[in-house]
Amino acid sequence: MKFKRTHILICFIITALYLSGCESTENVVPDESSQNGTKDYLIEEDSSPEFIPVYLNDKQELIYTCEAEEGVFNGNVYFESDKAGHSGTGYVTGFEADDDACTVLISVENDGKYDLNFISASVGGYKENYVYVDGENMGVISVDSKEFSDSVLEHVYLSSGEHEVTVKKYWGWIMLDKIEVCTSRQINPEKYNIKPILANKNATENTKRLMSYLCDIYDEYFLSGQYCNTGQYGREFVVIKKTTGKTPAILGLDFIEYTPSRVENGSKGSQTELAIDFWRDGGIVTFCWHWNAPSKYLTKEWYRGFYTEATDINLKKIMNGQDKEGYDLLMRDIDVIAKELQKLQDAGVPILWRPLHEASGGWFWWGASGPEAYIELYTLLYEKLTNEYQLNNLIWVWNGQDKEWYPGDEYVDIVGEDIYPGERVYTSQIARYLKALDYTGSAKLTYLTENGCVFDPDLAIRDGAMWGSWCTWGGEFVAKDIGIHTLSEQYTEADMLIKAYSHERVLTLEDLPDFNTYSIGE
Repeated sequence: MKFKRTHILICFIITALYLSGCESTENVVPDESSQNGTKDYLIEEDSSPEFIPVYLNDKQELIYTCEAEEGVFNGNVYFESDKAGHSGTGYVTGFEADDDACTVLISVENDGKYDLNFISASVGGYKENYVYVDGENMGVISVDSKEFSDSVLEHVYLSSGEHEVTVKKYWGWIMLDKIEVCTSRQINPEKYNIKPILANKNATENTKRLMSYLCDIYDEYFLSGQYCNTGQYGREFVVIKKTTGKTPAILGLDFIEYTPSRVENGSKGSQTELAIDFWRDGGIVTFCWHWNAPSKYLTKEWYRGFYTEATDINLKKIMNGQDKEGYDLLMRDIDVIAKELQKLQDAGVPILWRPLHEASGGWFWWGASGPEAYIELYTLLYEKLTNEYQLNNLIWVWNGQDKEWYPGDEYVDIVGEDIYPGERVYTSQIARYLKALDYTGSAKLTYLTENGCVFDPDLAIRDGAMWGSWCTWGGEFVAKDIGIHTLSEQYTEADMLIKAYSHERVLTLEDLPDFNTYSIGE
């Protein structure tokens, strides 16, 4: 089945002409069979552009500007004018405590999507801070320059009239100069049009079938997902079933307990068997791996050994040959996980495989030595599992969360973003979705691979944030610690959870096809 929008062909043509840099139709042939009385133009196969931009064009219009010093200050925020380069009479600073904020009033004449540009400077390196529009958390803005520079939150939907825009301390320590409101650029629909071509050309039939399905439904449907390390009958799944009457389509699991440095301390994994059971019951399985560093490198509690601050492992030295023992230990760990993946392949189970996640944040040791060492490890892991172990049941999900850390299209099938925006935040996170689209010049499936709150499907559809799935993390994000059947509404309220799982554009386990017979696309 295919669920693609009818305008994709026309927009593809516009994109191709835009990229060519000219108005010539030399490589375009008219299709006289158009039913609307005009000629549709079909792109000849050899003229398909290799690079797919996020936007169809760069046309934008500045429609409103507001100086930050004209806003309302909260907490420690105050006016200042000492730093050169600001506009107006000055800027605001003092974002230091949790409630520190600056709120300005903006106005737009028409309903639509707008880009909000927060011109600011950093006080001491890279900083991120929250943006709220009319009290709704819309994401974060970032700045790492000590000079006043742009930080844009894209595709914010605004109805006509006035709106309160608030910058609130997350990391703090910025100087906020002004806010500009511009019309948004149109997202290139070709970014949604994904072909089921896997990085591993030797993928198993079931893996190809699953990938074909994921591509067929992309841009039209959202797959529901939930991490539950005790499987489909675990607490999180039970709570969702009890609350919504539905079962998540995706089961999220973790190979953490199989890691040798944890096994040495008594850990034992059962997630391989849980994955096989869920697949046999018709579900989709995704695995991450909180890779506990080898015992040699643990400096604090052994069970926290995937965190940078609990280890003294230096990935750069391992990858450049300075730490041969460390390299051998990492290869040993990979060998252990490869054996579990082999069991899954033998059982016919394809996996959405998400290793080395959230690297650019630096809080995990595999991201603490910078993008170069990380990419070396990621590509080594790909080559080892694919070529040495011939694991052909993996759909590779890259989750580095920054363009600089992207290993290349030849190693990636799906791009994932992990987003924890706070409590009861149901916005689409369109800015992060657009950021993810720009990691590669090709078109890749883009998933919300971890989340705290479940987004409102209606808002995601409105904004064009067509996340292929969500996959809520376990524990308090859906279930209370007390009572096996107790829903936690700290992050997603019951009404929103019910709305999401019952939405006509959301797919649950009950909606999935038989992946053993699903047609393989081209």
